[in-house]
Amino acid sequence: MRLSELLEKYKQDHQHPINQLTHAFGIPMIVISIPLVFVQWKTALILFVAGWILQFIGHAFEGKKPSFFSNPRFLLIGPYWLAKKWAQWFKKSGS
Repeated sequence: MRLSELLEKYKQDHQHPINQLTHAFGIPMIVISIPLVFVQWKTALILFVAGWILQFIGHAFEGKKPSFFSNPRFLLIGPYWLAKKWAQWFKKSGS
């Protein structure tokens, strides 16, 4: 599967506004927790667990399993998708 196909599939699996909102907070929490584990492991653990809880809450609203259950590459696609979404939002708000 090419990157464009992975992004499209990820987009299809994340249509519900609550799911998008929980991912907007959950994904950064998870990403930040990874390097933070070497400095403040307790804070990193809290962020990591809370971020995943938000992800699963969002998918309960979506009514679909997380994309990475079908393909682990989606663990990297999620942060990329969110960064692209933010970049588009900042581009629009800066115009």
